[in-house]
Amino acid sequence: MKTTITAFALGAMALSLSACGGKGDDKLGSQVEAAADNRADALEAAADNLQDQAKATRKSGEQQSDAIDDADVNAAAMSDEQKAALVNGSAKLR
Repeated sequence: MKTTITAFALGAMALSLSACGGKGDDKLGSQVEAAADNRADALEAAADNLQDQAKATRKSGEQQSDAIDDADVNAAAMSDEQKAALVNGSAKLR
């Protein structure tokens, strides 16, 4: 009887240890998840920054277009290099 109770107690302890992991993998799993969340947050922040840059670029292009229209630029008198510089954003109408 004593052997049966001991065996039962050992079985219960083994079962309780196996139920909670007992290998330290919970902490490692949590660390992996936290690191992935941090990387995802950084990617989202970078995406937000890129969206802001895209909006600023569009606004700048619209302003440059309006400046060209307002100045009534003679595009036929401009060189291809001057036109290309305006189109690619490396030059602005002054």
